[in-house]
Amino acid sequence: MAKFDREKQLSQLHEKRKQETKIKVEEAIKRLTRTSKAINFNSVAKEAGVSKATLYNHSELKERINFLRNQQEKAFVDSRIKRDENNQNAVIASLKRRIEKLEKKNKELEKENKQLRDKENEKLTEYFKNI
Repeated sequence: MAKFDREKQLSQLHEKRKQETKIKVEEAIKRLTRTSKAINFNSVAKEAGVSKATLYNHSELKERINFLRNQQEKAFVDSRIKRDENNQNAVIASLKRRIEKLEKKNKELEKENKQLRDKENEKLTEYFKNI
């Protein structure tokens, strides 16, 4: 009868579970990527059905998640900068239109003011002629 090697069996079981965990995590990352969701330890752990400690304890998984998380953050910052630039351009354009409108209104008021002054000067001149 063959001798049962408990250590070998446990080692094989542990290795098998480790591989299954890696597969579950990789599948979870693929799903999160496809749906454009955030990749971080919380989201991956929840999606894969494993604990965060498991992810932190597997250095390979930990490095992969950190890499993907940093990559996403960089993409987010880049897109945020573009949105901010677009927003700034829209604000600048709006302010330019407002300035043009106010300058036009100011010219109209100056013209109206000059006409009123001229009218008053005519009245004063006429008044002093009659005195």
